[in-house]
This record gives sequence, structure tokens and C-alpha cells, in this order.
Amino acid sequence: MKKHIFGYPRIFLYSILVLTQSCTDADHAIKMKGSDTEVNLAVNLAEEFSKENADFSIAISGGGSGLGITALLNGQADIANSSRPLTEDEINLFKQKNIPLRTVVFAEDATAFVVNKDNPLDSINLKDLAEILDGTQDSWSKLVNNKLPITIYGRQSSSGTYSFVKKKLKITFSQSAKEMTGNSQILESVKLDKSGIGYVGAGYISQNTNVQQGIKVLKIIDKTNTAVSPLDQEAIRQNRYYFQRPLFQFIPEKSWKKVEPFISFEKNAKGKNLIESSGYYVIH
Repeated sequence: MKKHIFGYPRIFLYSILVLTQSCTDADHAIKMKGSDTEVNLAVNLAEEFSKENADFSIAISGGGSGLGITALLNGQADIANSSRPLTEDEINLFKQKNIPLRTVVFAEDATAFVVNKDNPLDSINLKDLAEILDGTQDSWSKLVNNKLPITIYGRQSSSGTYSFVKKKLKITFSQSAKEMTGNSQILESVKLDKSGIGYVGAGYISQNTNVQQGIKVLKIIDKTNTAVSPLDQEAIRQNRYYFQRPLFQFIPEKSWKKVEPFISFEKNAKGKNLIESSGYYVIH
């Protein structure tokens, strides 16, 4: 019978969630660590997988893509969830440690930029967004009719989303940006701060209607001067949103046989339906 560690509910972010089954065989015990963008989706998939595979136990924790990759290097995980590809340095470290990896791209996500609900801004172009996040624009006065200072709520450098946004906008983040531990903390901070702006996984917003209260998801004006929302599923399918990306799972070769049933579940019809119903996108 399934139970949850310390009696917590089935999903709680940035801590370890364990789906405990009737068997504790090490060959059926999977440790998954990494991306906060993927953690809700990983929990949803693991719970459905466990209904059909009662002899498996799956431990899931977030903390950022870099943390999951480090856990693989240290032999502390079977799957690293990552919202970014490996860096050259990481590739070299795995080679030095003689840890061959398999890479699975199982879904796609979009990064959403959010402001407080009272902010009159509805959309933003890439130039202004870059200047806000790098600190060039430190007041909302250029974009809206108020002189509130801009407060940036972002992620730590170990976050795949941090790296993704930095790379897409070709910026260095402002030193005044506040580093938060995950999607939930960023959203709660923006809800309470009329001057705030932050970035989170769009899947986290779309699958949690409660978190949409108090915030506004900005449309991004791309290089064709078209404003596109990260919550527009058709736009994502057509690859029209500027901040969309594949989601990765890195798996050491030695763990592959153990995790293969779970990976197969992600790719079957039930897994794909769950990915889409959780607010993410299946890569066709």
C-alpha cells in the first residue's frame, strides 16, 4: 500500500517525496533529483506508474537541474531531471569519472514571465525584458504609468531555468535580483509585490489554477512583433513562443535497466496524456 513520507501530501516541492510500495528491492528503488520545472510532472508520472507497478518505490526531489546533475556525478541518483542540456564542463566530468549516460527528452516546457496582477503591463518585447533582468531598466516608468522600482525574483545559478533565460536573452542577471528556491516562492513573492517580476515554468502555472490568482502572465513580443502567451498551447505546438524548451532526463548506464520501465511509461499513451494534462507538451 502506498504511503507518503512523514504524512505529507502527494506533492510538496523542493523536498523529497517518496512513493513507497510493498517491495523495497534495490532493483526497484529509483532516486530522481533535479529540475524544479519538472518536479510536479515527475510526481504525477511516478504516481500513475506506481499504480501499475506496485513493486517500485520512487523518491523525487527538486532543487534545480544542477543539483540533479551533481547527484548523478556523486552516485546519489538514478535519474537527473534537467531543464537544460549538459554543459561542456559537466560532459567532461562524466567522462573523467567514467560514467556513461543516456539522455531522454520526454517533454517540452515554456518559461513564463509574471508580474503582479495590479501591474498594467500585459506584454513585453525582448529588448525591454532583457534590460529589466540585467538591471539596465530599474523602474517601471518606461513601460507603465508609475515610477515603482523593479524587483526581480529569479532563481539560483544552479537552476536550469536561470541558465535558459540568461542564454536566450544573452544577458548577465542584475546583482540586485533576488534568488528564490523555486516556482512557488517566486509566484508568492510577485503576488505580494506590485513592483515584482519573475520567471517560472509555464506548466506549473497552467496545472495549478490557485497559483494564477494575484499574478499576470506576460505575453512575449517576439522578433516578428507578435505577442505570444506561454499558456497558448497551440502557439507552443507551432513553436512560436520564444522561451520554450525541451526537458531532459539524464540516466547513468548502470541505472538504465532499473529505470527503463518508468521511461517506457512516460512514452506510452497514458504517459503522454498525463504530460499534456499536467500543462506540458509532448514532443512529436
